[in-house]
Amino acid sequence: MPAALTAEKPAKQAAQTVSPELVAIKARQQAAWSSGDYAVVGTTLQIVGEELCEALDLRAGKKVLDVAAGNGMVSLAAARRWCEVTSTDYVGSLLERGRARAMAEGLPIEFKVADAEALPFADGSFDTVVSTFGVMFTPNQEQAAAELLRVCKSGGQIGLTNWTPDGFIGQLFKTLGQYLPPPPTAQSPRLWGTRARLTELFGSGATWIKTEPREFKFRYRSAEHFVDVFRTYYGPTLKAFSALDVPQQIRLEKDLYDLIGHMNTADDKTMVVPSEYLEIVIVKR
Repeated sequence: MPAALTAEKPAKQAAQTVSPELVAIKARQQAAWSSGDYAVVGTTLQIVGEELCEALDLRAGKKVLDVAAGNGMVSLAAARRWCEVTSTDYVGSLLERGRARAMAEGLPIEFKVADAEALPFADGSFDTVVSTFGVMFTPNQEQAAAELLRVCKSGGQIGLTNWTPDGFIGQLFKTLGQYLPPPPTAQSPRLWGTRARLTELFGSGATWIKTEPREFKFRYRSAEHFVDVFRTYYGPTLKAFSALDVPQQIRLEKDLYDLIGHMNTADDKTMVVPSEYLEIVIVKR
Protein backbone atom coordinates (compact mmCIF):
# COMPACT_ATOMS: atom_id res chain seq x y z
CA MET A 1 0.00 0.00 0.00
CA PRO A 2 1.62 3.33 -0.99
CA ALA A 3 1.86 6.13 1.53
CA ALA A 4 -1.04 8.53 1.01
CA LEU A 5 -1.94 12.06 2.09
CA THR A 6 -5.60 12.94 2.56
CA ALA A 7 -7.78 15.33 4.52
CA GLU A 8 -10.98 14.36 6.29
CA LYS A 9 -13.76 16.06 8.17
CA PRO A 10 -13.69 15.58 11.95
CA ALA A 11 -15.84 12.83 13.42
CA LYS A 12 -19.03 14.07 15.05
CA GLN A 13 -18.23 15.46 18.50
CA ALA A 14 -20.05 17.20 21.29
CA ALA A 15 -20.48 20.91 20.66
CA GLN A 16 -17.84 23.03 22.31
CA THR A 17 -17.28 26.73 22.66
CA VAL A 18 -13.84 27.90 21.58
CA SER A 19 -12.81 31.35 22.72
CA PRO A 20 -11.65 33.89 20.11
CA GLU A 21 -8.34 34.08 22.00
CA LEU A 22 -7.66 30.37 21.49
CA VAL A 23 -8.60 30.62 17.82
CA ALA A 24 -6.15 33.49 17.37
CA ILE A 25 -3.38 31.65 19.23
CA LYS A 26 -3.89 28.55 17.09
CA ALA A 27 -3.75 30.61 13.89
CA ARG A 28 -0.45 32.17 14.95
CA GLN A 29 0.96 28.79 15.95
CA GLN A 30 -0.03 27.19 12.68
CA ALA A 31 1.62 30.04 10.79
CA ALA A 32 4.79 29.57 12.85
CA TRP A 33 5.01 25.81 12.30
CA SER A 34 4.24 26.28 8.59
CA SER A 35 7.18 28.65 8.23
CA GLY A 36 10.76 27.50 7.84
CA ASP A 37 11.11 23.72 7.57
CA TYR A 38 10.66 21.85 10.84
CA ALA A 39 11.62 18.62 9.05
CA VAL A 40 15.27 19.76 9.13
CA VAL A 41 15.14 19.65 12.92
CA GLY A 42 12.64 16.80 13.23
CA THR A 43 14.89 14.39 11.34
CA THR A 44 17.62 14.81 13.97
CA LEU A 45 15.19 13.70 16.70
CA GLN A 46 14.48 10.28 15.18
CA ILE A 47 15.99 8.30 18.06
CA VAL A 48 13.30 9.70 20.38
CA GLY A 49 10.59 8.08 18.26
CA GLU A 50 12.39 4.75 18.28
CA GLU A 51 12.79 4.83 22.07
CA LEU A 52 9.14 5.76 22.60
CA CYS A 53 8.06 2.76 20.53
CA GLU A 54 10.23 0.55 22.72
CA ALA A 55 8.79 2.08 25.89
CA LEU A 56 5.31 1.27 24.54
CA ASP A 57 6.46 -2.26 23.64
CA LEU A 58 4.66 -1.89 20.31
CA ARG A 59 3.57 -5.16 18.74
CA ALA A 60 3.15 -5.91 15.03
CA GLY A 61 -0.35 -5.33 13.68
CA LYS A 62 -1.37 -2.67 16.21
CA LYS A 63 -3.29 0.33 14.89
CA VAL A 64 -1.23 3.43 15.72
CA LEU A 65 -2.18 7.10 15.37
CA ASP A 66 0.58 9.73 15.37
CA VAL A 67 -0.82 13.15 16.34
CA ALA A 68 0.99 16.40 15.43
CA ALA A 69 3.43 14.09 13.69
CA GLY A 70 5.55 16.66 11.91
CA ASN A 71 7.68 14.80 9.36
CA GLY A 72 6.89 11.41 10.84
CA MET A 73 9.39 10.67 13.57
CA VAL A 74 7.24 8.17 15.47
CA SER A 75 5.18 7.23 12.43
CA LEU A 76 8.24 5.72 10.75
CA ALA A 77 9.41 4.04 13.94
CA ALA A 78 6.02 2.36 14.44
CA ALA A 79 5.78 1.31 10.79
CA ARG A 80 9.21 -0.30 11.06
CA ARG A 81 7.64 -2.48 13.75
CA TRP A 82 4.92 -3.65 11.32
CA CYS A 83 2.17 -1.54 12.88
CA GLU A 84 -0.74 -0.05 10.89
CA VAL A 85 0.13 3.64 11.12
CA THR A 86 -1.85 6.81 10.46
CA SER A 87 0.22 9.99 10.61
CA THR A 88 -1.54 13.35 11.16
CA ASP A 89 -0.61 17.02 11.42
CA TYR A 90 -2.32 20.32 10.67
CA VAL A 91 0.62 21.40 8.48
CA GLY A 92 0.26 19.54 5.20
CA SER A 93 3.77 20.35 3.98
CA LEU A 94 5.26 18.50 6.94
CA LEU A 95 3.16 15.44 6.17
CA GLU A 96 4.50 15.55 2.62
CA ARG A 97 8.02 15.34 4.05
CA GLY A 98 6.96 12.37 6.16
CA ARG A 99 5.35 10.78 3.11
CA ALA A 100 8.61 11.11 1.16
CA ARG A 101 10.50 9.38 3.98
CA ALA A 102 7.93 6.58 4.10
CA MET A 103 8.08 6.11 0.33
CA ALA A 104 11.89 5.96 0.44
CA GLU A 105 11.72 3.11 2.96
CA GLY A 106 8.70 1.42 1.41
CA LEU A 107 6.64 1.84 4.57
CA PRO A 108 2.81 1.69 4.22
CA ILE A 109 1.83 4.76 6.27
CA GLU A 110 -1.40 6.69 5.73
CA PHE A 111 -1.10 10.47 6.03
CA LYS A 112 -4.04 12.74 6.90
CA VAL A 113 -4.26 16.46 7.55
CA ALA A 114 -5.90 16.79 10.98
CA ASP A 115 -6.15 19.15 13.94
CA ALA A 116 -5.03 17.57 17.23
CA GLU A 117 -7.98 19.28 18.94
CA ALA A 118 -10.55 17.81 16.51
CA LEU A 119 -9.30 14.45 15.27
CA PRO A 120 -11.29 13.00 12.33
CA PHE A 121 -11.65 9.50 13.80
CA ALA A 122 -14.34 7.60 15.67
CA ASP A 123 -14.10 6.83 19.36
CA GLY A 124 -11.72 4.00 20.22
CA SER A 125 -10.30 3.71 16.69
CA PHE A 126 -6.68 3.03 17.68
CA ASP A 127 -4.74 0.65 19.90
CA THR A 128 -2.02 3.23 20.48
CA VAL A 129 -1.93 7.02 20.11
CA VAL A 130 1.44 8.81 20.08
CA SER A 131 2.89 12.30 19.82
CA THR A 132 6.49 13.46 20.08
CA PHE A 133 7.04 17.13 20.89
CA GLY A 134 3.81 17.89 19.02
CA VAL A 135 0.54 17.85 20.90
CA MET A 136 2.22 19.73 23.76
CA PHE A 137 2.00 22.90 21.64
CA THR A 138 -1.79 22.87 21.22
CA PRO A 139 -3.43 26.02 22.64
CA ASN A 140 -6.42 24.17 24.14
CA GLN A 141 -4.60 21.60 26.23
CA GLU A 142 -7.69 20.05 27.82
CA GLN A 143 -9.36 19.54 24.44
CA ALA A 144 -6.23 18.01 22.92
CA ALA A 145 -5.86 15.57 25.82
CA ALA A 146 -9.54 14.67 25.58
CA GLU A 147 -9.14 13.90 21.87
CA LEU A 148 -6.15 11.61 22.48
CA LEU A 149 -8.20 9.70 25.04
CA ARG A 150 -11.30 9.63 22.85
CA VAL A 151 -9.71 7.99 19.80
CA CYS A 152 -7.75 5.47 21.89
CA LYS A 153 -9.54 2.23 22.70
CA SER A 154 -10.19 1.18 26.31
CA GLY A 155 -7.07 -0.51 27.62
CA GLY A 156 -5.01 1.04 24.83
CA GLN A 157 -1.91 3.18 25.25
CA ILE A 158 -1.03 6.83 24.76
CA GLY A 159 2.68 7.53 24.34
CA LEU A 160 4.10 11.05 24.52
CA THR A 161 7.42 12.83 24.66
CA ASN A 162 7.35 16.42 25.97
CA TRP A 163 10.14 18.87 26.68
CA THR A 164 10.46 19.67 30.40
CA PRO A 165 10.43 23.25 31.74
CA ASP A 166 14.02 23.13 33.02
CA GLY A 167 15.58 21.30 30.06
CA PHE A 168 17.39 23.00 27.20
CA ILE A 169 14.38 23.41 24.89
CA GLY A 170 12.20 24.43 27.82
CA GLN A 171 14.73 27.15 28.60
CA LEU A 172 14.95 28.12 24.93
CA PHE A 173 11.20 28.77 24.89
CA LYS A 174 11.50 30.69 28.15
CA THR A 175 14.15 32.86 26.49
CA LEU A 176 11.98 33.48 23.43
CA GLY A 177 9.11 34.41 25.75
CA GLN A 178 11.17 37.21 27.25
CA TYR A 179 11.18 38.91 23.85
CA LEU A 180 7.73 37.90 22.65
CA PRO A 181 5.55 37.27 25.72
CA PRO A 182 2.67 34.86 25.08
CA PRO A 183 -0.92 36.09 25.48
CA PRO A 184 -2.08 36.17 29.12
CA THR A 185 -4.64 33.44 28.43
CA ALA A 186 -2.11 31.07 26.83
CA GLN A 187 -1.03 27.97 28.75
CA SER A 188 2.65 27.18 28.51
CA PRO A 189 3.45 24.07 26.42
CA ARG A 190 6.18 23.35 28.97
CA LEU A 191 3.47 22.25 31.41
CA TRP A 192 3.13 19.04 29.38
CA GLY A 193 6.61 18.16 30.62
CA THR A 194 5.43 17.95 34.25
CA ARG A 195 3.83 15.01 36.03
CA ALA A 196 1.34 17.28 37.76
CA ARG A 197 -0.11 18.68 34.53
CA LEU A 198 -0.28 15.25 32.89
CA THR A 199 -2.26 13.98 35.87
CA GLU A 200 -4.68 16.91 35.48
CA LEU A 201 -5.10 16.24 31.77
CA PHE A 202 -5.28 12.44 31.72
CA GLY A 203 -5.81 11.22 35.27
CA SER A 204 -9.58 10.79 35.10
CA GLY A 205 -9.35 8.80 31.87
CA ALA A 206 -6.38 6.61 32.72
CA THR A 207 -5.75 3.55 34.80
CA TRP A 208 -2.00 4.09 34.73
CA ILE A 209 0.42 6.91 33.94
CA LYS A 210 4.16 6.31 33.82
CA THR A 211 6.61 9.19 33.37
CA GLU A 212 10.33 8.77 32.80
CA PRO A 213 12.83 11.67 32.49
CA ARG A 214 15.10 11.18 29.48
CA GLU A 215 17.71 13.15 27.56
CA PHE A 216 18.15 13.96 23.91
CA LYS A 217 21.52 15.42 22.92
CA PHE A 218 21.50 18.17 20.34
CA ARG A 219 24.67 17.63 18.30
CA TYR A 220 25.65 20.47 15.97
CA ARG A 221 28.85 21.71 14.37
CA SER A 222 28.93 24.68 16.73
CA ALA A 223 26.67 26.99 18.72
CA GLU A 224 26.56 29.25 15.67
CA HIS A 225 25.43 26.32 13.53
CA PHE A 226 22.59 25.51 15.95
CA VAL A 227 21.37 29.11 16.10
CA ASP A 228 21.52 29.40 12.31
CA VAL A 229 19.52 26.18 11.82
CA PHE A 230 16.88 27.10 14.40
CA ARG A 231 16.67 30.69 13.16
CA THR A 232 16.19 29.50 9.58
CA TYR A 233 14.07 26.35 9.91
CA TYR A 234 12.45 26.09 13.38
CA GLY A 235 9.17 28.01 13.14
CA PRO A 236 8.94 29.56 16.63
CA THR A 237 12.56 30.78 16.55
CA LEU A 238 12.24 32.01 12.98
CA LYS A 239 9.10 33.96 13.84
CA ALA A 240 10.69 35.42 16.98
CA PHE A 241 13.69 36.78 15.11
CA SER A 242 11.56 38.14 12.26
CA ALA A 243 9.33 40.02 14.72
CA LEU A 244 12.23 41.84 16.42
CA ASP A 245 14.24 44.85 15.34
CA VAL A 246 17.98 44.46 14.75
CA PRO A 247 19.16 45.44 18.27
CA GLN A 248 16.68 42.98 19.82
CA GLN A 249 17.77 40.26 17.39
CA ILE A 250 21.36 40.77 18.50
CA ARG A 251 20.37 40.51 22.17
CA LEU A 252 18.30 37.38 21.55
CA GLU A 253 21.16 35.79 19.65
CA LYS A 254 23.51 36.55 22.55
CA ASP A 255 21.05 35.07 25.05
CA LEU A 256 20.84 31.87 22.99
CA TYR A 257 24.64 31.64 22.82
CA ASP A 258 24.80 32.13 26.60
CA LEU A 259 22.23 29.36 27.12
CA ILE A 260 24.15 26.99 24.87
CA GLY A 261 27.45 27.91 26.50
CA HIS A 262 26.01 27.13 29.92
CA MET A 263 24.75 23.69 28.87
CA ASN A 264 27.26 22.60 26.22
CA THR A 265 29.20 19.47 27.28
CA ALA A 266 31.50 19.31 24.24
CA ASP A 267 35.22 19.78 24.91
CA ASP A 268 35.97 20.92 21.37
CA LYS A 269 34.39 23.57 19.15
CA THR A 270 31.26 21.53 18.45
CA MET A 271 27.95 21.63 20.34
CA VAL A 272 26.62 18.74 22.41
CA VAL A 273 23.75 19.94 24.59
CA PRO A 274 21.61 17.48 26.57
CA SER A 275 17.94 18.44 26.63
CA GLU A 276 15.68 16.78 29.17
CA TYR A 277 12.30 15.52 28.08
CA LEU A 278 9.58 13.44 29.71
CA GLU A 279 8.68 10.08 28.18
CA ILE A 280 5.08 9.23 29.06
CA VAL A 281 3.10 6.00 28.74
CA ILE A 282 -0.61 6.19 29.64
CA VAL A 283 -3.05 3.28 29.73
CA LYS A 284 -6.60 4.40 28.98
CA ARG A 285 -9.32 3.41 31.42
